[in-house]
Amino acid sequence: MNAFKAWIARRWPVLRLRTILLGTLVFVAALPGFGAIFLRIYENALVRRTEAELVAQGAALAASAAVVARGLPSQPKPPVPDRYQDRKTEVDLRSTPVLPPRPHARVVNRQADPAAVALAWRMMPAFQETKVTTLASILMLDRQGILINGREAGRSLAALPEVRGALEGRAMTVLRENEGYVSAHPLEWLSRAASIRLHYARPIMVDGRVMGVLLVSRSPRALFLGIYEDRGKIALGVVAIFAMLLVLSAILSRAIVRPIEALSRATRELASGRHTAARRPTLQVVEIRALHDDFEQMAASIEKRSRYLRDFASAVSHEFKTPLAGISGAIELLQDHGADMSEAERERFLANMAADSQRLSRLVGRLMELARADVMVGGSDARALVADVIAAVADALSTGGFTVAVDLAGAAPSVSMDADALEAVLTTLAENARQAGATRLDITLAVADGLVLIDLADDGPGIPEGDRERVFDPFFTSKRAQGGTGLGLAIARSLLAAYGGDLGLLPSERGAHFQVRCLSAG
Repeated sequence: MNAFKAWIARRWPVLRLRTILLGTLVFVAALPGFGAIFLRIYENALVRRTEAELVAQGAALAASAAVVARGLPSQPKPPVPDRYQDRKTEVDLRSTPVLPPRPHARVVNRQADPAAVALAWRMMPAFQETKVTTLASILMLDRQGILINGREAGRSLAALPEVRGALEGRAMTVLRENEGYVSAHPLEWLSRAASIRLHYARPIMVDGRVMGVLLVSRSPRALFLGIYEDRGKIALGVVAIFAMLLVLSAILSRAIVRPIEALSRATRELASGRHTAARRPTLQVVEIRALHDDFEQMAASIEKRSRYLRDFASAVSHEFKTPLAGISGAIELLQDHGADMSEAERERFLANMAADSQRLSRLVGRLMELARADVMVGGSDARALVADVIAAVADALSTGGFTVAVDLAGAAPSVSMDADALEAVLTTLAENARQAGATRLDITLAVADGLVLIDLADDGPGIPEGDRERVFDPFFTSKRAQGGTGLGLAIARSLLAAYGGDLGLLPSERGAHFQVRCLSAG
């Protein structure tokens, strides 16, 4: 199967979407004609209609013959009510075999039944009148299968299967080739029924016995004749259908194909570094509109990430440049003037180099933490008890000069976050408060709208108004002289974002007030 799929894939042509849409519409529009011509649906209906007409003629004539054979009673009895039954047709052009033309009647040594002959002569005016109207051939046979009227009167057709069935009391229809048909139209290949003839045999029942057989035959109306007679209407319909197909193709192209092509061009522009907004179509389609929304969201995300990477690279370069410059300058001075320096001067330069080296180590470590936090995807089954995490942070950071006060208000919710990640976030915020000079940190807990809100408010100097917008930017710090890297809050926010949470700075009259928002675990 895989080899077959690979073979198909190698040979399947790559088509344009417009071609596929137009081809699909043309195929769907051609299905009725395909079914009528090749599946014989319409022509089969014509043949069955012809059979129904023959059955109706045969039934009426056979019933009339039976009444004539019995003779009219002096006091006719009221008819007995009977249920109407719709006789199912027997022929099908797809499955019914087509027999050879009806053979000539055989010569026999016996005479036809006199009673059947007398009945035939009495019914002959009805036969002639019906034949003129319906153009059907009507023959009558006696109970032995001997023809009573027609050019072969006196000969036997008892060997025919339809006649045998009628002599046994069963009405029967067969399809036979029409030996008298002459092809004269170029469209005859469309019709299988053009060269066939239906033969219907029905018994004439008198007092429950077969007195004779009516053999009615007629050629069905051929499909190509109907097509030829209505050729003007059919041509007009075909033109109207194809015009409608072109209109539908244009609508689908405008609503689907053009927007996809515009998105493709915008994607190539985006890949080359130029962001161009894809033009939305005037004919709105829900799926195409959603695709445009997704593309714009993706483009905005890529632009944001690109801007973040540019700023991040610039900040990293700046942060690394200062300690590296100090280390390089100290090394150069030691190389050039180390012999002339005092021991104290050499120790000072070496201490500066060690401090710069430690700062670089801290920067590298924090950058690794930020990188892991940025790409982290929180597990869907992560759970953490907030009360336990807060208690651990309070116990670890409460010292003689710094107090962590916890007020859970009786709440003990769980959050959809790993306990270690939540502890890292809270520890970062508490450490920042302590390093800023705060002596007290109040932690409160609340639950609202499926979120667990953890508020951390300290009594320190707070964050200046001009720095509040930049406090979450990587490498922004007011404690650079104390060794701060400015990555703690960025790492904390990335850790929370990995689990669907967020970190915000709230207005406060005293100190700094941060709020940690986590998804509730129910």
